[in-house]
Amino acid sequence: MKLMACARAFALLLLVFGTLAFDDANPRAEYGDVVINNYSDAAGMRPVVFPHWFHRVRFRCKVCHADLGFQFKAGGNQINMVKIIDGQFCGACHNGDLAWSVENCNLCHAAKPGTPTHVHESTVSKLAAPTPATPAPASAPATKR
Repeated sequence: MKLMACARAFALLLLVFGTLAFDDANPRAEYGDVVINNYSDAAGMRPVVFPHWFHRVRFRCKVCHADLGFQFKAGGNQINMVKIIDGQFCGACHNGDLAWSVENCNLCHAAKPGTPTHVHESTVSKLAAPTPATPAPASAPATKR
């Protein structure tokens, strides 16, 4: 009985978290999430927000990057819905058996339209300062003594 109550409480937390994380008016992305927009805008869909760390705490890197063939680069994978439905990429797990299936579009397609493909709030983007576009200062002319 106690286990059932815990399971219900956990399910409620997941429901509340899901509602907050994928609010249509203000979609959020967590640290290290990947926005995927290789084809979404062109297809009239919102870009995908892939919760990388949500998956990473459950699976080792090799599951997706070796076994399923995901490249280690945002935008490096030519993912589309036909491939997912055929069981490639996300479709290997999101098939209705292991995880929700493709009928729940808004669970993945949650970014604002026009958001480019990138790693949102990644460590690299925070640590690597953009290079300035200003030219280097000219050396001072030699003076005669």
